[in-house]
Amino acid sequence: MTQLSNAVVLVIGANGALGSRIAALLESAGAIVVRTSRLGAPGVLAADLEGDTSGLIPHVLATHGRLDGVVVAAGVVAFGPVTELSNSALTTLGEVNAWGPIRLIRDALPALAASAAAGHEPFVVTISGVISESPTAGLAAYSASKTALAGFVTAAAREARRTGIRIFDARPGHTETGLSSRAIEGVAPTFPQGLNPDDVAERIVRAIRDGEKDLPSSEFVAR
Repeated sequence: MTQLSNAVVLVIGANGALGSRIAALLESAGAIVVRTSRLGAPGVLAADLEGDTSGLIPHVLATHGRLDGVVVAAGVVAFGPVTELSNSALTTLGEVNAWGPIRLIRDALPALAASAAAGHEPFVVTISGVISESPTAGLAAYSASKTALAGFVTAAAREARRTGIRIFDARPGHTETGLSSRAIEGVAPTFPQGLNPDDVAERIVRAIRDGEKDLPSSEFVAR
C-alpha cells in the first residue's frame, strides 16, 4: 500500500472536474498537493502542456525538496470527421493529450527515482480514458492522442519499475466532467449518462493507494 501522508504529489489539470477531485482526495489522505492549471490561479501554478513546462519539476523540488507522485488529469477534445479537423486542432490535441504529458513525465522521472531511493513509493498516473481502448469514429484524432499516451505509459512503466517508480494509466468511460461541452473544435454528439466524476476520482485514488498497476475501463462501474 502506498503511503500518501506527506507525499508531495503534482496534479496537472487540478482545476478540472477530475483533477480537482483527485487533488482534494489526495490532500484528505495527507498528501502535499501541488496544483497546476493552464492559466494558473491563486494557489495553483500555471502549466500549459502546449508550452514549456521544463521549469515545473525544478520549482516543485526547490519548494518542497522532493516529488513523490504525478497525476496527469488535463486534456482537450475535438469532434468531427477527420476531413474537417484543422491543423490547429490536431496540434493542440497532440500536445495537450500526448506530447506535453510525455515530456513532463520524462522530466519527473529523475526526481521520482530519488524518491524511490529514499524509501518512498513514487507513482505516475495518466487518464487516457476508454477511448484509448476503443478508438471511435468522429473522434479519430482525439482517439489517436489518447492512444499515444496509453502506449507510452505501457512501455515507460516497464522501464521505470527498475528504479522503483510505478506508472499506470486509468481508462474510465465517458464521465460527466463537462469536457465534451468545451471541445476545441466540432460539436459533441449526444452521449448517454456518464460516470459520476466523484466515483471516478475515488477509484483512481484508491488505485494509487493500493499499488495497482493498471486501471482499465472495466474497473469503472456506474453507480
